[in-house]
Amino acid sequence: MDKLTKIVLSLALMLISQTSVQAFNYMNADPLVLDAPDLMGEAMRQMKQQPSANESLKLKKLKLPTEAAEIAAMKGETPNAVPSAAPAPAPGYFQELFSLKSAEGVKPYKFMDDLSFAGVPLFVAGIIAKSEKKSFRQNYDDKVSKTRLLTNFHSEIDNYTQFAPFALSTVLNLAGVKGRSTFPRYAVSSALSFAFMAAIVNPLKYSVKEMRPDGSTANSWPSGHTATVFTAATILHKEYGMTRSPWYSVGAYVVATATGAMRVLNNRHWVSDVLSGAGVGIMSTELGYAIADLIFKGKGLNRNDLMDHPNLIEQPSFFSVNMGLGLGNKTLDFGDYEFKFRSSTVLGVEGAYFLNKYIGVGGRLRMRTTPIGNFREFVEEDQTRLDNTIDKIEDLTGNMPIDYAELTIEQDHLTEFNGAAGVYLNYPLSERFALGTKLLVGYDIMSSLNVGAFGTGTETYSNLDWSADWDYLSIDADNAMTYGTGLSLTYSYRSNFSWKIFMEYDFSRKNYTMTYDPHRWMKISMSEEVANRVFGTEFDEEKLSVKKNMNTFVIGGSFVVSF
Repeated sequence: MDKLTKIVLSLALMLISQTSVQAFNYMNADPLVLDAPDLMGEAMRQMKQQPSANESLKLKKLKLPTEAAEIAAMKGETPNAVPSAAPAPAPGYFQELFSLKSAEGVKPYKFMDDLSFAGVPLFVAGIIAKSEKKSFRQNYDDKVSKTRLLTNFHSEIDNYTQFAPFALSTVLNLAGVKGRSTFPRYAVSSALSFAFMAAIVNPLKYSVKEMRPDGSTANSWPSGHTATVFTAATILHKEYGMTRSPWYSVGAYVVATATGAMRVLNNRHWVSDVLSGAGVGIMSTELGYAIADLIFKGKGLNRNDLMDHPNLIEQPSFFSVNMGLGLGNKTLDFGDYEFKFRSSTVLGVEGAYFLNKYIGVGGRLRMRTTPIGNFREFVEEDQTRLDNTIDKIEDLTGNMPIDYAELTIEQDHLTEFNGAAGVYLNYPLSERFALGTKLLVGYDIMSSLNVGAFGTGTETYSNLDWSADWDYLSIDADNAMTYGTGLSLTYSYRSNFSWKIFMEYDFSRKNYTMTYDPHRWMKISMSEEVANRVFGTEFDEEKLSVKKNMNTFVIGGSFVVSF
């Protein structure tokens, strides 16, 4: 029974009740008044509430699964699953990899918005350091008849580490670890960075024509390996260090700095080559990413920087990777023998935790390598003396006691390792700039400079052939305490990331020892009686010592992570 029928019946009942009066008093009854309801209006309201035919069909379709489920439940059966709308298929690996769609909420970079210009002072420092290029140089074309000078130190690890930071950032991107850019934008940014690096390095190499320390080729400045690794390190820094964790940046620049040091230790580059190469690498990457930002604008970005607002007042604690040029004492004098120092390559890491915005405690680990400037001249003089001695013996005895000698340089730098700790002071000039100083006490360990010798000849008293090797020359120093201080200026170009320029001073008092045995071959090739008759003296090794105050100044730059 629908609502309209109910309404009609109710009206009928009401009418009957209103007219049920007794017949005998109808004459006195009040006139009957009927309140007729608005049937048309009620009917219209009921019609409006009724669903349309299409809507009724939809409602039936919606009720069917529920009714079917209720019927199945009454029968003790398990209702069939109702098929739902299939979700949109997830994008495939390659579709997502090559997408230029930016993540929601990522702020686009503006042209030149991400430049730090940190590479400029490094490049200029390399130009200034070029005046120190007269360090020890080996001569593989030496024409001295009976002697030859070689080096025994060589490592090829720098041929591989130059690509390590870029390999890591590429693997992370391909593995789906989201950094700054999607793969297409990352690929273009990296390609532009390496292209700018090559366009700067190669013309300079073949126009300046700086001779390498080993005398092999005239294309030393700037260092291509160092430029490559600093380009790669800055790519990793931008992609993951600035967006995920600053420790990506620390690791990248540690590898880059170590690669530059290996180029010097391998005798393939001067300090100036490495400094300028590092500057070129950083500048090239910043320029490459600036052009990519101009090309892609807001496309192809995955993540924002960790924080947008740098603040050295609230974040004075730091960890840094340092590279610098060491200057100081120029000579090491053993009486008749004097060695001249050249500028040092200084590499290190440093960190401090600040108790407040002014005072902190921390420490530093540092390696300093110092080439001997007149080492080749020293060995050439020995070669001349050796030739004259051989000629003299041949004239007096008619024998040739030595016919070949080979001097092998096992270590051609004085290398010092230093660890120090102390108090760090910070004075913030603003949220972006801060002055710093420190007072450190440490301990210094030195690795000795060594030259080995190998010779062949004929014994004068037996006419038997002989061959032998021995320690020809070594210079080392006792371990010693060091005392240091310094002054620095830090510029925070991004939150958590800063560049620092510094000047440091260290003092130590060391006891240097020189062991010199150039005449060992005489004891081997001739009897002591013949040697004394020819030269009138014994030819034992010489051992000389000297105490010296060492004053070291280091000028350099640092990549800094603040926290």
